[in-house]
Amino acid sequence: MCNKKSKESIEKWCVQSSNEIGFHEVITPLNSDCVAVQMFRLNMEVGQTYILESKKLELHSVLIKGRAEINEHSSLNYKMEKLDSFYIPSNDLIKITALEECIFYIAGAKCEGIGEAMFRKFDMTLPIGAIHQIHGEGVGQREVMFTLAPQDKASRLICGITWGGDGAWTSWPPHQHEKNLEEIYCYFDMDFPKFGLHISYLKSGEIKDIVTHTVTSGTMVQAPCGYHPTVASPGTRNTYLWVLAAFTPASRSYDLAILDPLYSKK
Repeated sequence: MCNKKSKESIEKWCVQSSNEIGFHEVITPLNSDCVAVQMFRLNMEVGQTYILESKKLELHSVLIKGRAEINEHSSLNYKMEKLDSFYIPSNDLIKITALEECIFYIAGAKCEGIGEAMFRKFDMTLPIGAIHQIHGEGVGQREVMFTLAPQDKASRLICGITWGGDGAWTSWPPHQHEKNLEEIYCYFDMDFPKFGLHISYLKSGEIKDIVTHTVTSGTMVQAPCGYHPTVASPGTRNTYLWVLAAFTPASRSYDLAILDPLYSKK
């Protein structure tokens, strides 16, 4: 699959999601090189309600901005604060009411009949463990919080939030997982003049063919294949929701990344 991609196709992998009120299809198989993972954005005014229907997809929603309430669901009835999240399997629906101006990033993938509705309260005080993790070292160290963890019941999706260091790299050494999963990076809390750089290249060491996208709040970059490290400008912490979608439930795993051997050597 990756052999069919080119530098020209990679240049189209970056999308600036809409700030307009409403539900937006940002990345789908109809408008991207991704076939397994999809991304949506829901922007709501204060007091507005929205019925989110999953249909054939499993959906994982993260509240990026504001406060909201979810209800009219058999098991989910919660007040949501920033970075709280919920998951619904296929053929499900939930009512969302905006208590403040809200932005939701919503990940989707084909549901294979595996998945249970769930809500996760964001809690940065959680000890380092299954949900709250530290990855990398030195200039590549970053903090990770799972919003939909591998141990949660879902068909294809695994999701989480990453915070890099000030002016530092994330996802370094560069990695890829193209045989098993696709990924989308969804940036937030990086309003202008803050910015980062999202880097993509197809094969080990192909730095002459690197494609670099400037990323800020609302930028979403797909990674259907190839290596994809990121770096922040000084004064910026790269902050993003990452969404992994496995090609099959059997490959729904977080530990399948392959490091670029040229940069992973000690």
